[in-house]
Amino acid sequence: MATENIFAEILGRVRRAAEALAAAGALPAGLDQSRVTVEPPRDPSHGDMATNAAMVLAKDAGKKPRELAEAIAETLRADDLVSSVEVAGPGFINLTLKPAAWLDALRTAVRTATRYGAGDVGHDTPVNIEYVSANPTGPLHVGHCRGAVFGDALANLLAFAGFKVTREYYINDAGAQVDVLARSAYLRYREALGEDIGEIPEGLYPGDYLKPVGAALAAQHGSALRDQPEANWLPIIRATAIDMMMALIREDLAALGIVHESFFSERSLHEARNGAPSKIAETIAFLERKGLLYRGTLPPPKGKVMEDWEPRELLLFRATEFGDDVDRPILKSDGSPAYITPDIAYHRDKFERGFKIMIDVLGADHAGYLKRLNAAFEAVSEGAATLDVKVCQLVRFLREGQPTRMSKRAGEIVTVRQVVDEVGRDAVRFMMLYRKNDAVLDFDLAKVIEQSRDNPVFYVQYGHARGQSVFRNAREIFPDLPQNNAELADNAELHRLSDPNELALMRRIAMYPRVIEAAAQAHEPHRIAFYLYDLASEFHALWTLGNAAPHLRFIIQDDRQMTAARLVLVKGVVTVLASGLALLGVQAPDEMR
Repeated sequence: MATENIFAEILGRVRRAAEALAAAGALPAGLDQSRVTVEPPRDPSHGDMATNAAMVLAKDAGKKPRELAEAIAETLRADDLVSSVEVAGPGFINLTLKPAAWLDALRTAVRTATRYGAGDVGHDTPVNIEYVSANPTGPLHVGHCRGAVFGDALANLLAFAGFKVTREYYINDAGAQVDVLARSAYLRYREALGEDIGEIPEGLYPGDYLKPVGAALAAQHGSALRDQPEANWLPIIRATAIDMMMALIREDLAALGIVHESFFSERSLHEARNGAPSKIAETIAFLERKGLLYRGTLPPPKGKVMEDWEPRELLLFRATEFGDDVDRPILKSDGSPAYITPDIAYHRDKFERGFKIMIDVLGADHAGYLKRLNAAFEAVSEGAATLDVKVCQLVRFLREGQPTRMSKRAGEIVTVRQVVDEVGRDAVRFMMLYRKNDAVLDFDLAKVIEQSRDNPVFYVQYGHARGQSVFRNAREIFPDLPQNNAELADNAELHRLSDPNELALMRRIAMYPRVIEAAAQAHEPHRIAFYLYDLASEFHALWTLGNAAPHLRFIIQDDRQMTAARLVLVKGVVTVLASGLALLGVQAPDEMR
């Protein structure tokens, strides 16, 4: 068979069974089989795989689902990979495969090595993933950590699945917060010149991380900026402060193993270019041409009484035509862009750069912004692109099960660097992905460094290290074993691996390409973390079983061929563990002490 994705292989055989029935006149020709799937059954006792073919084809075929299921099942029973076929419920088809199918899948996994599970479901489609995008006003704090790890792992996953991925950071360098940054840095500049600046005034950033900015400004400009009016010094100091804060943020991201290919400046959307209007002006003109803007007033915000509300005529975007609750201002009453306007221009710019799939990773505080963002995107993309907004929920930090307040540096924030320094990059990345992104995550600073099954990152990494130790020990006993994985897999007597636990581990390995495909399509990298834990658990269980049943040990000292076959199984495990951990941005250690 020699296919990397056994689920895709069986799906093809199910579809060919339906085509054979059509060729025989038992079904109409040309049935749309795009909704036919093959998945693991929810209950493993139902078999290895289940297909919905009869359920989704019955209506167009003019047959009852169970009647059609019986016909498809009869055809599949003759398949050389299929051991048994059962029709269940209203028309589901459950299949059990012959052991040879799993042996072949294992051999393929070992031969394919690091590319096992890599797919072409993306067809090289350009995807823009925008994540982190913290305001450039200080180091990354822990509130940014989950979205940073999620976005980066998702980018790895989509690239592995065949998409052409661009990792993008949107620099919020045009809002009021960067003017506050500049004023805060100005105080540190004066401090670097020898002034006693006293307490940092409320409303400015108090962190010591701005002291190097002040020192750099003093070294570059001396006292030249001190006595100038704010209008003169603010843009100079703002530019330096933003550059230095972004350098600090890049260092924090590097501590997490994250590198973006693209950094997009919000300020660039506001600036005219070579006599051409700004991106924001172009976007407003585009919306006007489409008839999506009008002048009007809005009702008072929720919680406001009419006496406190002064209605003003504004330029409004017809957001309600695209599913939003209310129409949204495009310009403020002073003529400056409203909050949503740069976001509309930014997504239009991404669309013009050729991205037909865009993913925005936002924090929990942006959950209320989704309707207006989706409405804006629909307007500028005109249905020719898709936007998936992923919201990462809060992280609750615990220590031995109890809520904890980490010690604070850099003003009043807890930084990403503090967490990485305390527990390590691997623990941070794996645990930030060990829950679905939209669920609140408990992160126990004590548990994630335990060497126990209760610590998922240790348990998975230990699975890889344990597998590598098997190889080292086996080669001490059998030094003539092939060093080349493909040669080992091709020559091993895999048919001797017949224990149910060994076959179950092969099935788990064979699921990996399907897990990659499904996780990529759903934009859910947490599925990889869950899968790796399950794979490691089955591997550890088989190791433990060998202690009680010596004939199941991976190394049989008087049986080189059985040892070689079991080494192929171990190689399949470590290959997939290493691949999945790499997608999560986590190391796969060869040894753990």
